Amino acid sequence: MQRTIVYAVAALFLLASGMAINEALTRAEVATAAKVLALDFWDAEEIDLALPDLEEQMKNLAEIGHAEIPNGLSPALVFNPVLRAEQLPASKTVSAPASAPEYITVIGGKLDLQWANIEQLSHMIFNRKVSCRRVAEFYLKRLKTHNPTLHCVITLTEERALAQADALDAELAAGKYRGLLHGIPYGAKDLLAAKGYPTTWGAKPYAGQTIDVDASVIEQLDAAGAVLVAKLSMGALAWGDVWYGEMTRNPWDTTKGSSGSSAGSASAVAAGLVPFAIGTETLGSIVSPSTVCGTTGLRPTFGRVSRHGAMALSWTMDKIGPITRSARDAGLVLAAIAHYDPRDGHAIEAGFQYHWPEAPKKGTRLGYYKSRMERDYPFHDQDSLALETLRRLGYTLVPIELPEEPDIRFVLNVEAAAAFESLTRSNRDDELTRQIRNAWPNVFRTAHFVPAVAYVQANRLRRQLMEDFDAALQAAEVDVYVNPSWHSNSLFITNLTGHPSITVPNGLNEEGTPTSITFTGKLFHEQAIIDVAAAYQAASGWDELHPKGF
Repeated sequence: MQRTIVYAVAALFLLASGMAINEALTRAEVATAAKVLALDFWDAEEIDLALPDLEEQMKNLAEIGHAEIPNGLSPALVFNPVLRAEQLPASKTVSAPASAPEYITVIGGKLDLQWANIEQLSHMIFNRKVSCRRVAEFYLKRLKTHNPTLHCVITLTEERALAQADALDAELAAGKYRGLLHGIPYGAKDLLAAKGYPTTWGAKPYAGQTIDVDASVIEQLDAAGAVLVAKLSMGALAWGDVWYGEMTRNPWDTTKGSSGSSAGSASAVAAGLVPFAIGTETLGSIVSPSTVCGTTGLRPTFGRVSRHGAMALSWTMDKIGPITRSARDAGLVLAAIAHYDPRDGHAIEAGFQYHWPEAPKKGTRLGYYKSRMERDYPFHDQDSLALETLRRLGYTLVPIELPEEPDIRFVLNVEAAAAFESLTRSNRDDELTRQIRNAWPNVFRTAHFVPAVAYVQANRLRRQLMEDFDAALQAAEVDVYVNPSWHSNSLFITNLTGHPSITVPNGLNEEGTPTSITFTGKLFHEQAIIDVAAAYQAASGWDELHPKGF
């Protein structure tokens, strides 16, 4: 009996993943495989009838499973979050403020360069108070000094950065100014390819990998004048804060991790090692590290920012966005990277028309996730105070409820397993640092046991979720709603539906580390969530706090 079960489970894996076997399938093996797959429509005659087709299918699956498919090749099936044409922005072009600010605000009359925001640095560079090279050298030095503590850098791009900074200084001397990002250093999560430098994905099997292209986001930031100074750490294959080089640390408490998977991006910004960084989110990878590190994290609408040149984890859920010091900075960076690029098969032609945030008009409707925010959860006190601040600013808070999400998280697991099937089949998944149940090696293997029919059905339920969520926003008549950053289902729902959010610090917990609150908006309503977040930050000042020792 035990031998039969072993053979049956092996047959299940072969049916699901396509590995070939030398002996024919038996009725018992198929029956046990069907049981594990929760299928109860087989009887003995039906199995006998299906056996030849199942054996032929195993051969086909084996061929597909061993095909050499590059990570960047997306499926022919394309996800689009848009349900109605009117959800798209009116303009397909991109705009951003083109000139430096006319004034600079410095608290206490003194500006510590490591805590300068993009607007402040732009003012200094534009007015020749500091050169692009000096700024690049300053942040490179800080990265070198503090990386041994934070483990947030995988590769410094020093040669590229200094050459670019010198060229930008020459352009400025000649009267050419590229805009507010001219000469502003930044770091990129190491799943974004950069010419001439390793792109390791934070995983030991890819530690020596070089992808000799610039990711679309890096191309666009180059064009805007931003200066890449470092490839920043990430949890291996975009999970957590543990990579092959160490656990990335939280500057507020270096005994703890910075969460992930945009671990290095949030850590470096929080510690003043870069003015801004690029992160990615599939299911919380911008929100979570921004929460624990006290940074501002903007997750754009799905499809608004091209993922060409980025590691694929989930083609229907991956999103690229900025991690910054403030909502205003996040808007500036998004305006630079929201250019349509058809090399991403899921990209949507929807430019971002950025405008400087304005004070809220009294009576502006703002939703809040009532049932979740009235529960007892770790950030409840900070979130309640944030709601009071929003009321004082003139917002009319409108209770909103979200639909219950279907249990379809395996959509992400299946796509990730497909993206890294070669790693699983070659057994090189054994080289990944984390080898526990709740980690990629196990998730990749178990995802092979999800039937294709279930994956399709899950995506049908996903479509229903998109429609129900859209209906909830329309019924509440709000463009933006407030929700707890981690203790609600909003994070999961909106990563499935593709809606944008911005997470900002809103206090400190008992341990003295940051807490956060999240503003979520309708599709392509990034300006609206930036406006609310900027108003809240101006009133609360939590984004002005910085960790000590940096």
